[in-house]
Amino acid sequence: MKSSETTNRNNKRSPVFIYSAIVVAIVVLIGAIWPDQFGDVTNEIKLWITDKLGWYYLILTTIIVFFCVFLMFSPIGKLKLGKPNDKPEFNTISWFAMLFSAGMGIGLVFYGAAEPMADFAAPPTAEPQTKAAYTEALRSTFFHWGFHAWAIYGVVALALAYAQFRKGEPGLISRTLRPMLGNKVEGPIGTIIDVLAVFATVVGVAVSLGMGALQINGGLNYLFGVPNNVWVQAIIIVVVTILFIMSAWSGLSKGIQYLSNLNISLGLLLMIIVLIIGPTVLILNMMTSSTGSLLNSFLANSFDTAAQNPQKREWMSSWTLYYWGWWLSWSPFVGIFIARVSKGRSIREFIGGVLLVPAIVSFIWFSVFGVLGIEAGKKDPKLFEMSAETQLFGVFNDLPFGIVLSLIALVLIGSFFITSADSATFVLGMQTSFGSLEPTNFVKVTWGIAQSLIAFVLLFAGGGDGAEALNAIQSAAIISALPFSFVVIMMMISFYKDANQERKFLGLTLTPNKHRMKDYVELQKDEYEDDIIERRKDFRNTEQ
Repeated sequence: MKSSETTNRNNKRSPVFIYSAIVVAIVVLIGAIWPDQFGDVTNEIKLWITDKLGWYYLILTTIIVFFCVFLMFSPIGKLKLGKPNDKPEFNTISWFAMLFSAGMGIGLVFYGAAEPMADFAAPPTAEPQTKAAYTEALRSTFFHWGFHAWAIYGVVALALAYAQFRKGEPGLISRTLRPMLGNKVEGPIGTIIDVLAVFATVVGVAVSLGMGALQINGGLNYLFGVPNNVWVQAIIIVVVTILFIMSAWSGLSKGIQYLSNLNISLGLLLMIIVLIIGPTVLILNMMTSSTGSLLNSFLANSFDTAAQNPQKREWMSSWTLYYWGWWLSWSPFVGIFIARVSKGRSIREFIGGVLLVPAIVSFIWFSVFGVLGIEAGKKDPKLFEMSAETQLFGVFNDLPFGIVLSLIALVLIGSFFITSADSATFVLGMQTSFGSLEPTNFVKVTWGIAQSLIAFVLLFAGGGDGAEALNAIQSAAIISALPFSFVVIMMMISFYKDANQERKFLGLTLTPNKHRMKDYVELQKDEYEDDIIERRKDFRNTEQ
């Protein structure tokens, strides 16, 4: 009987699915019919947000980082994301591979050499192409791809995993807010919150897919002379869309896990080869000194709005605020996905893994490709003038086996493209199917096509030109992040309220009360299970 009810629920169309699909369809139509006006309007909105609300993005993301650090060292960190006897579903290596592929993906390859090279040629404060600019370029890149990004992902994933696996809630963003909003999360307010999450996810993933199409096209153009325009990019999107929908059809544990492991293998192969044949000692030295520079200036950069420095303020609009917007817009997608694969881990283990390991790997990655790119640019200044999507291939061109490295990079971009989109179709399907962990293939295919259409619209608004298309992509990320940022704030408050209450009940301190913990384990075997059953009954009643 219970499985029959679950099947009927999964086959029903959630109001979130209907409303989200309508919103996405409207955006696609507007962007397709009036691409120039669409690009102009989104750019104006982006400029207004970065000018008037840049301080808000900086304060919020920094608070999120310190909130994660606090949880990791607090007694709350002892709580498990699941029942006391739950074990992790995936081994640690596969877990890291999946969260890293979903969390960074194409951006690592797209900006691996391009961002350090851009910051070296036009740094925020130092003199261009100097020793100071060298360190500042790597430090800024570490700052953008490090602790802030993964803290944002972490708090969203943490709230979701705690509510879903420990409290028995459906895997919906809105349900994490029950400690604040009560049963209102099951009404119109909850629907609005979930629609915001879905829209932010679609746009955030479309940003990544648009960048992937740009770089694949740029690589094919540089290596084989394939035309570099919006229609070739459209063909790339269509081909990859077919591939990731096929992967999504196979299910989470098969398609996404295999592709994630492939991504890590290819990425490590590419990075190790470049480390060996590149300026190895310089790479290691710059990585060490730039990491020290990051830690030394972490607080100052986290709160620096460049209020009295117009040059740096303009730079921040194109880089720092764009990234903070992108991470926020990606957070429902990555957060839901990371939560899904993190059941059974303690909060301390979860935050430590999500916050530290990917950030350290990012530092190594950008040191390898950033130093390689800057050194190549110093020998051939024309590389600094290349568009971001082709710079990596230009850098490889001067290396031994350059064509082989470029082909590996193209395969890696395509694999990341498929993994990100594949993961997103699952997440979007879950969010628009009442939190089902097994959304129907129809729902997944619908969202797979929708996010590809948004990616095409963003490229179309940029006219296929790399710089203009990238500007349209940046605008979309910053705009979509703003409304969802308020949801993130509520998620943090709700999680802390609920988890701290449970911490008090267990008597958890730095040295927990073992007798209270043992009693609680016994309690969970009966009353806790009954509570979960009651919550699920209430949820089914609200659907009817």
